Amino acid sequence: MGRRLPYFLLIALAVFFPLFGAGEAKAADAVKIGLMAPTTGAWASEGQDMVKVLNILVDQINAKGGINGALIALSVGDDGGTPKTAALASQRLVTTGVVAVVGTYGSAVTEASQDIYDEAGVVQVATGSTSIRLSEKGLKRFFRTCPRDDEQGRVLANQVKALGFVKPAILHDNTSYAKGLADETREIFKELSVKEVYFDAINPGDRDFAVPLSKIRAQNPDVVVFTGYYPEAAMILRQKRDLGWDVPIIGGDATNNRSLVEIAGPEAAAGYYFVSPPGPGDMKSPAALEFFKIYREKHGGLPSSVWAVLAGDAFSVIAEAIKNVGPDSGKIAEFLHSGLKGFTGLSGAIAFDEKGDRIGEVYRLYKVDDKGEFVLQN
Repeated sequence: MGRRLPYFLLIALAVFFPLFGAGEAKAADAVKIGLMAPTTGAWASEGQDMVKVLNILVDQINAKGGINGALIALSVGDDGGTPKTAALASQRLVTTGVVAVVGTYGSAVTEASQDIYDEAGVVQVATGSTSIRLSEKGLKRFFRTCPRDDEQGRVLANQVKALGFVKPAILHDNTSYAKGLADETREIFKELSVKEVYFDAINPGDRDFAVPLSKIRAQNPDVVVFTGYYPEAAMILRQKRDLGWDVPIIGGDATNNRSLVEIAGPEAAAGYYFVSPPGPGDMKSPAALEFFKIYREKHGGLPSSVWAVLAGDAFSVIAEAIKNVGPDSGKIAEFLHSGLKGFTGLSGAIAFDEKGDRIGEVYRLYKVDDKGEFVLQN
């Protein structure tokens, strides 16, 4: 066995390494597009699926000769699912000369990179970052293919009421996404004359929820609204079952990941509700069906959640802009604001408003059945 590279160097190579599509596009000759995603860390399954989706799309474009004769070079920066690593990954991606970046998944992680990309004049199209304030800063090069938390909060609160619950407890994890969604849901509850019986937070990365579950149980809610991410949601479901407590739980779109069932187990996950854009298995357009056929053949199944699909859509709108106005970041941003008309991605019609937010309502209600399948309810 040869001599191993130092660990820090291996990490650096993992955080930033250019990946090329069909035709072995050379970075010096290609249009460079970045992907910032959590390929390691708690959300690694999300980031790894994003890489798989974008590699297929890059290969398809390059196999046809690229965009206007220029091949695409994809550079992947691993943000590790943390703001600190995201700042490092975004700085490295900027130095490569990318004209636009897809990503990332967590709102706080995206926020750590926004100013870096904006100051460098690089277009950023986020994929799973739904915090409202991300698009309230007036950054002309920031967009997202996912919806915002105010829309999600409205849908979540209305679904809670429609399901007949009247005494909700709200639990979040103090991240930008989870706290923002909890606050928005709470505000809509007020409009619906629903009063929560509990409102508090856990810490991201926690694994023992005996104390918060006991506190919530003491308030006798008829439903728990959890606005955090799937790793913690899964552990809460498992530990709630171990306590013999059968209160229903409903969550937001950050729990729409197959790993939820793998971590919690099908029995503990059964009955769990969440609101989310439609998952890959519920996207039925001809383009989506064709893409997922290719994805299955290559990877043996569908992406684990919708967020990798929205990363694919982010890449596709960037490619569409480059096809129309060339690889100039300012012109790409201008096109996405006002020139993207009648464009359909894997997740449906895509257009952006003046803030860079996606236009249109996309949230639906899901429920986990006793086999661990995510079943679309409405």
